[in-house]
Amino acid sequence: MTQPARFITLEGGEGAGKSTQAKRLAAALDKRGITSLLTREPGGSAGAEAIRKLLVQGERDKWNPETETLLLFAARADHVARRIKPALAEGRWVVCDRFSDSTHAYQGSGRGVPHAFIDAIENLILHGFAPDLTLILDIDPAAGLARTSDRAGNGSREDARFERFGMAFHKTLQAAFREIAANNPQRCVMVDASRPEEDVAESIWQAVSSRFGH
Repeated sequence: MTQPARFITLEGGEGAGKSTQAKRLAAALDKRGITSLLTREPGGSAGAEAIRKLLVQGERDKWNPETETLLLFAARADHVARRIKPALAEGRWVVCDRFSDSTHAYQGSGRGVPHAFIDAIENLILHGFAPDLTLILDIDPAAGLARTSDRAGNGSREDARFERFGMAFHKTLQAAFREIAANNPQRCVMVDASRPEEDVAESIWQAVSSRFGH
């Protein structure tokens, strides 16, 4: 019997290696004959990518937290409807760099938006749609931000808005992601992202194969 397509997300703070590991996971699936869609949030569809530019560029205080949350869910609604659900319906696995957990961590815990507010919008937009597996890449915030600075000229990229928030913010994010993992053990797997890239990729594949039997 053909196994149903799966929706896998990668979460974590800045510099945790989510984009790199998402690409590696999609390649690992492809190597095993599993067709996948590699995508990201905010973004992933044409409309969502346009909203992404509004969110990740500019000064750190350009949006109030509630507006930021609404923009994220507007992008997510388009992304899910136009890319994620169609891919799953076609039998393709979906590997996504960030999803709703990031909104709870960044806008909820990090920026003080009530989680009940986020939950209400999430229920309205997603109707219970959620990942089959979430891999939370855990790294010390200082180490993660050092990685982003090393590859991007000390946070000078146009899309580095969230990297400009202070260290206390990033420590709050790490705690929030750890809490999400603890509260959702059936869905979430914590991965130590401080290790070499190959080791992290191996841990991710072990989590995927043990969960889905590949």
